[in-house]
Amino acid sequence: MNQLSQYAKQYKGTQLLMTVIAILTGASIIAQAYFIVKIVDEVFLNGSSFSNVLPLFGWLAVALIARAMLTFANGRSGAWMAAKVKKQIRAQLLEKYARNPVQASLQGQSGRKVSVLMDAVDEVDSYFSKYIPQLILTAIIPLMIIITAFWFDWISGTVLLISAPFIPLFFIIIGIKTQKKSEEQLEQLSAFSGTFLDTLQGLTTLKLFGQAKKQRDTIEDSSLKFRDATLEVLKIAFISSLALEYISMLGVGLIALELGLRLIYFESVTFFTAFFVLVLAPEFYVAIRELGNAFHTGRGSIGAAKLIEEELTKDEDRVVWGEEKLEGTKPPHISLNQVAFQYGEDGFMIGPMDADFKPYENIALIGKSGSGKSTALNLLSGLIAPSSGQIMLNGKALSEYEEKSWFDQLSYISQQPFIFSGTLADNIAIGSKQQATREEIESAAEKAGLLPLIQFLQKGLDTPVGEGGRGLSGGEKQRLALARAFLKKPSVILFDEPTTGLDLKTEQILTASMEELSKEATVIIVAHRLYTIRQADQILMLEDGKLKTRGVNAELLKEPAYQQMVQGGAAHE
Repeated sequence: MNQLSQYAKQYKGTQLLMTVIAILTGASIIAQAYFIVKIVDEVFLNGSSFSNVLPLFGWLAVALIARAMLTFANGRSGAWMAAKVKKQIRAQLLEKYARNPVQASLQGQSGRKVSVLMDAVDEVDSYFSKYIPQLILTAIIPLMIIITAFWFDWISGTVLLISAPFIPLFFIIIGIKTQKKSEEQLEQLSAFSGTFLDTLQGLTTLKLFGQAKKQRDTIEDSSLKFRDATLEVLKIAFISSLALEYISMLGVGLIALELGLRLIYFESVTFFTAFFVLVLAPEFYVAIRELGNAFHTGRGSIGAAKLIEEELTKDEDRVVWGEEKLEGTKPPHISLNQVAFQYGEDGFMIGPMDADFKPYENIALIGKSGSGKSTALNLLSGLIAPSSGQIMLNGKALSEYEEKSWFDQLSYISQQPFIFSGTLADNIAIGSKQQATREEIESAAEKAGLLPLIQFLQKGLDTPVGEGGRGLSGGEKQRLALARAFLKKPSVILFDEPTTGLDLKTEQILTASMEELSKEATVIIVAHRLYTIRQADQILMLEDGKLKTRGVNAELLKEPAYQQMVQGGAAHE
């Protein structure tokens, strides 16, 4: 429980409050037992009238109300601490994913990450809301009861003291088994969540290729494994609860037997003392037994904590940023000095690469599929950090600049720009550095060629679109992404084959918009058509992650590799 204990240490004030609550709860339990016994003793043995014992009933009511309120306060304290810790863990996970979204998206299933972020973090709740509060209660209340029992009758106190360790010993043994099964359950849940989400996202593709039934069987198999793992955990929980009930019952029975013999046969103890200890005995065992139940739940949280810890400690190529401001509206001078990047230890590697991009230049990256063009754009944008070498802006390393300062100057238009659930105006406004006016949004939409679409729609810019751009064609998504860029007015624009798969008319509209944007910015484009790269100031040709050749179109036509690519009229992806 080391990881969870580290989080708990941050809330020492809350635990101190729980300790005070536990002491007061123990006092209310002892007071409750005392007044019950006192009332019975006065009425049935001493023959006191109801009016004489009425004050005792009042004090009993106070003890009962105090106990109820303290129990509620203890639960609320635990729930508050659990909520704070869960919020902190989720913030850490989100921060890790946000630090390098490209790498995060490449590692594992999206559904698995969602499962860790939601289900695994929720599983941690019980450690803070149940286990820690009960641990504090069990550390204090049984001790107070034993001291009270010794004060009134040392023999009964000794019996309680000797029988007490059997319950913790049992739930420690059971807890080890519970932890293992809980880890298996969480693993199955993560696998099931990942499979289900990925299948849901690719449902159309699966149907078109006739694989829907096969994938349905995979989901069914995954869900059955999760069910079986859950039932295993529940089986241990039920057995544990039953065994704890038996041990508690035997403990109370043992106390009742020795008190009964001493009261009736040996006459070595008074009725008041015997009855008082007998009323306290169940409270003693209940406090320890509840820790057993909480311990079982807490062991289940350890599996979730391990899963979270694994996610948080995964190696990452973190992008480091500085505090330098990127001043001015003129595009920066960009240089690549022996820049290289590798996916994992044995993954694809791009570079080392040297290049120099002057302000306002139009640069084209070409190469076959898998040559490293998109990775090069991710490096230039600052979405991933180079494994070696440096990207320089105006003679300083990109890592020296403030993240916001660089991204304020940059627009990255990918093949599949993401469209959020909201109106067209909301999605265009994302590109604004500040709060954009309606006129500015309309102007950006017009420059991007969205005006015909807006005029066709009944609600115009206020037309809602679905998450991921449901309801928009590929060309309309690209034009919306261009509208964001027009609104932002960046000094550096990266295009990752934005015209792929579009019809000729839409491509011409987009090309005209891109040319308009390039007048005030440095443009770096991954191109796949010859006419897109003909006028480029620099053409960089990549092959297997290496810079094969560079130059302008007229120079590169002498290169056999370049000739082979352009003979078909395109520079293929």
